[in-house]
Amino acid sequence: MLNQVFTLGGVEIPKGVNVTINIDLPKLYNTPTQLPVRVIRGKKDGPIVFVSAAIHGDELNGIEIIRRLRKLHILKKLKGTLVLVPIVNVYGIMTLSRYLPDRRDLNRSFPGSLKGSLASRVAKTFFDEIVRKCDLGIDLHTASIHKSNLPQVRTNIDNEHTFNLAKAFQAPVILHSELRDGSLRAVAQEKGVPILLYEAGEALRFDEACIRVGVHGIVNVLRENDMLPKVARKKPRKTPIITKTSQWTRASESGMLRTIKALGDTVSKDETIAFIDEPLDDESFEIKSPFDGVIIGKSEIPLVQAGDAIFHIAKFTNLEMAEDKMEYFNEDINESSEFHELNDEDIIE
Repeated sequence: MLNQVFTLGGVEIPKGVNVTINIDLPKLYNTPTQLPVRVIRGKKDGPIVFVSAAIHGDELNGIEIIRRLRKLHILKKLKGTLVLVPIVNVYGIMTLSRYLPDRRDLNRSFPGSLKGSLASRVAKTFFDEIVRKCDLGIDLHTASIHKSNLPQVRTNIDNEHTFNLAKAFQAPVILHSELRDGSLRAVAQEKGVPILLYEAGEALRFDEACIRVGVHGIVNVLRENDMLPKVARKKPRKTPIITKTSQWTRASESGMLRTIKALGDTVSKDETIAFIDEPLDDESFEIKSPFDGVIIGKSEIPLVQAGDAIFHIAKFTNLEMAEDKMEYFNEDINESSEFHELNDEDIIE
């Protein structure tokens, strides 16, 4: 949509403006609560894109990704409008909780209602004030508590537009993700607003590599969406691992988890990837991979109960190709200036 006039929170925001708007949310007991939103409008018309983080209050990487993103000098060349919401669940982050004070998951409460629960009311405000007004969204997440995720983009890969944007992001993995009732992505898609979901890192932690990939990926998407100038590539675009199938491998017994494989490792079907050891005797139980693939999520604590999720494995049959792709991404993230240049050259001091 063209954005001659853009209004948010009752405030009309002209072109060429970088401004913070505070949108009123339900009070916490008798304490006023607001949703802070940064709006960056280019001088020229273009798409309207939102970037949101901390829908779950313990997922912190996205907050830092947005902080770094909004300082990039390149945004002076923005066409269209960028709406940045670094902390959607302002209640949960105060207590480092995934959920709201009413113990509900905000990402299962959309589209929400102003007459419903606290979670429903926050969902309604966020959806109506932000999401409905945009052409595209990028929602930033981490794994749940005591788990970590390899940087990955989840979207509908059967949608050509979002699939192309997901590839442009250049995370190591693109995972086709089915929609869940009440999720932001499901309800937004019904209303014609496609969303890319970036999953990376661990709850309550900053992960520098995941943050760099996130900042760089958002800039790539804005470029692909004709909102920022495209640049001559120093080398061919990296091709991520693309899969429609993934599965959590669960603990068959309770005990102490001793992992053999790490995030990003390739695994073969029936390969041993961990042991569960009995703490008071010498018995051990093997955990094996259900198929060929790449580990994209894992548990980060050694204590497990039978049935606990241990490894999230994305199915990918060509393991040699998968290993080459992962090595390529790891080298770039850790060594190449490509993932540093946005932070070093394009930030306004």
